[in-house]
Amino acid sequence: MEAFTTLTGLVVPLDRVNVNTDEITPARFLKTIRRTGFGPVLFANWRYLDTAGQSPNPDFVLNQPRYQGGSILLAGDNFGCGSSREHAPWSIRQYGFRCIIAPSFADIFYNNCFNNSILPVTLDEAIVRELFAEVEATEGYTLTVDLAAQTVTTPNGRVLHFEIDNFRKNALLQGLDNIGWTLSHGDEISAYETRRKQEAPWIFAGQA
Repeated sequence: MEAFTTLTGLVVPLDRVNVNTDEITPARFLKTIRRTGFGPVLFANWRYLDTAGQSPNPDFVLNQPRYQGGSILLAGDNFGCGSSREHAPWSIRQYGFRCIIAPSFADIFYNNCFNNSILPVTLDEAIVRELFAEVEATEGYTLTVDLAAQTVTTPNGRVLHFEIDNFRKNALLQGLDNIGWTLSHGDEISAYETRRKQEAPWIFAGQA
């Protein structure tokens, strides 16, 4: 998994609340178990005028020239609500977003982000509203996100601090999902198993 340290990126505003996972990745695209090819279907119901994805909706933010190449998504309250499908963060990451900033996130979606190299940043709703206004007023608006420092810095030098669980922070800084973090403690796990076999051999009786 790709680590996240710092990111300076173009901000794409999605000024909607309660964006659910079916809107992020519609159910008709969940037929495959492969983790590739989801970038083009991100927000497909809003992004295209047809179900085949051949006719872009010019009014949708992802299709507007000024937001091409964006890597930071600015969103409304309760982002990622709905079902627990991991396809939602797959689509977001494969489109090119590395960070999502919102007043709040649905819990399961929030946790899934960390396992997919995406940093979800929670900021006060009033601050998010200010950022929406600044993005709208300034073409090419960028933010710098520093995970180690837990800061978001605006173009005028304003520094915004965000909170994050220390375990999640360190895992993302190292590029470790849950499995990767477990494997990183392989020597300790092996030592524990060896010690347990000595302390309680009856547990392992009959094992090869």
